[in-house]
Amino acid sequence: MVIVILCGGKQLWRLGCVAAMIGRDLCFSYVDLEARVPSSHPLRLIRAIVNEALEGLSPEFSKLYSRIGRPSIPPERLLRALLLQAFYSIRSERQLVERIEFDLLFRWFVGLGIDDPVWDATSFTHNRDRLLAGEVAHKFLAAILAHPKVARLLSSEHLSVDGTLLEAWASLKSFRPKDGSGGPPASGRNGEHDFHGEARTNDTHASTTDEDAKLFRKGPGKEARLCFIGHALMENRNGLVVGAVATKVSGHAERLAALHLVEPHAGRATAVTLGADKAYDTADFVMECREMRVTPARRPEHRWPQFGGRRAHHAPCRLCHQPGHPQADRGGLRLEQDHRRAGQAASSRPA
Repeated sequence: MVIVILCGGKQLWRLGCVAAMIGRDLCFSYVDLEARVPSSHPLRLIRAIVNEALEGLSPEFSKLYSRIGRPSIPPERLLRALLLQAFYSIRSERQLVERIEFDLLFRWFVGLGIDDPVWDATSFTHNRDRLLAGEVAHKFLAAILAHPKVARLLSSEHLSVDGTLLEAWASLKSFRPKDGSGGPPASGRNGEHDFHGEARTNDTHASTTDEDAKLFRKGPGKEARLCFIGHALMENRNGLVVGAVATKVSGHAERLAALHLVEPHAGRATAVTLGADKAYDTADFVMECREMRVTPARRPEHRWPQFGGRRAHHAPCRLCHQPGHPQADRGGLRLEQDHRRAGQAASSRPA
């Protein structure tokens, strides 16, 4: 009888001893993770770029980890795992750790062997917070953008900025009065509470589980949620994100975050344009941009009042004389989406 076993390098010697003891014929098949990943897989190129960027961050990692005590999760593996979480839209660290446990592709990208144990999800979360507190994630993103293979894909002259709501993990039931005048919640793990007829605002109420989360609605007629605002700065050649930040909810958070994100790209010898939607159409924002030598850009059919009804001096980002990409428009802002969709719907109707 022939027994076929797939195993890693550490288990070959043990199984060989077992085979000699039981007198069976064993056919070993060594699983080489490097050979399992196709040479044309996009993660191969990404992993090579990431490894070169991590080599320059080794001094930063040494400052965060102690030389004594029990070994922790290597920061290089942790950052690679965070990239996989973003690439494959894995919503929690626990699901990410579970995916690394049985997925050979994930093990190869992170740097774990087939026999190496996967870390605990709680330890992963604690170490991730340590990297974020040390601003290593920001330096890691900067190192990736400065890589020669990535830098040639980016446009430093035509940028776009936009914000989106990030729903907090705090329940609306935790949004209680600050003075403690609200009644106690019903018994049970998730007790019911009736908010009908109760006026709740950020000035009088706060979440008991996440004090930074604020009540906000995306637009008229939309439901209010406890959330934050995520801001992204994109270049318009390939629609790649070159800057990102999350802030608390406020009426001017988008404009302040936009100025903060575009500041490192301002003050160049060449003209820099910044695309934005109507939420950024304020006199103070346009003035701040022009003081930083950044020209607010827009689509030709859209006229901002702050521009006096005239077009910008520079060509819109979408029409710049640079190599285009099918995904580039996704990086631009959603200017006049309703008019564009209405025109597409009208053109698709039969005559």
